[in-house]
Amino acid sequence: MHYSQLNSPCLMVDPLVVKKNINEMINMIGDVNRLRPHIKTHKTAEGVLLMMEAGIYTFKCATIAEAELLAANGVKDVLLAYQPVGPNIERLFELQKKYPSVQFACLTDHTDAAKTIGDYFQQGASIMKVYVDLNVGMNRTGILASEAFELINIINNHPGLDFAGLHAYDGHHRQIDFHEKEIACEKGLEPVYELIEQLMAAGFDRPELIAGGSPSFSVHCKKADRICSPGTNIFWDHGYAALCSEQHFEPAVKVLTRVVSLPAPMKICIDLGHKAVASENEISKRIFFPSYPVLKPVSQSEEHMVLETDGNHTFKPGDALIGIPYHICPTVALHETLHVLKGEMIDGEWKVAARKRKINL
Repeated sequence: MHYSQLNSPCLMVDPLVVKKNINEMINMIGDVNRLRPHIKTHKTAEGVLLMMEAGIYTFKCATIAEAELLAANGVKDVLLAYQPVGPNIERLFELQKKYPSVQFACLTDHTDAAKTIGDYFQQGASIMKVYVDLNVGMNRTGILASEAFELINIINNHPGLDFAGLHAYDGHHRQIDFHEKEIACEKGLEPVYELIEQLMAAGFDRPELIAGGSPSFSVHCKKADRICSPGTNIFWDHGYAALCSEQHFEPAVKVLTRVVSLPAPMKICIDLGHKAVASENEISKRIFFPSYPVLKPVSQSEEHMVLETDGNHTFKPGDALIGIPYHICPTVALHETLHVLKGEMIDGEWKVAARKRKINL
């Protein structure tokens, strides 16, 4: 059917653009074996399978549900880029037991947390591979590289743990100028390389380093000694398009919304509330309408968004608008399905399976 027959608000995905973005990601890095894409953005089996078709078999995720989605679709290697605590330790253990052919790993950044994970897996006669999460300036998670040596020794000597390497996420580097971003990223990793030298001097093999995410992918992809974990790149959004002009990805997901009211001479109201598009950014940076760039969001509630016009519009209730989200990751998580867009026609749908906190385990 034609996309105009869809209920709104909804999301539409163009698989051809997704494939183009995957190929661009591979071309940028030059070696598919240095890619460990994050699936937090798309959360779909179809997105995983398209990357596997391109030769990518190692992935990263943020939840047990995402890890289960990856394992169920035949990937070889899954990193839970999160430190499991509480019941999630048992869930990770059960996941590893259910999919013995998949190599699982998780993050840790604290001795108590690492011991708790290791003790659980040891009691179950199993071992969990762990990457030490390093705080390289974002101050969200991680241990300082200068304080990580003791933690790594504890992991290395625990029978329930296997030290797999280092993880350094630098999502705080959002400089528009690429040269400035590159300098900041490399400066942030200086303590990490000091830690690597310390480990090698103590007899460790050189540890694997997983660095960066989507904003800094253009920096880290040039460094052959790093594994890269872009996530947003296969879908892209208007926010990263403005922030990372050196990355030539295209928005693969579009929002279909409709005019529901004409409340004032220079204002229209659409059915795009907080429940349909990511709303953590300030009001002007939530949705962009390529065909109507003059439209400016001025307010939003659960089911409504008010747009200011230039006063020369001819909109009427029922008119459809197609927009590009500023932040696609939480936008996708608000929807159960992505409608497959081929030209102007809809041909099937992708289930956003891992938007759930729990699939089976």
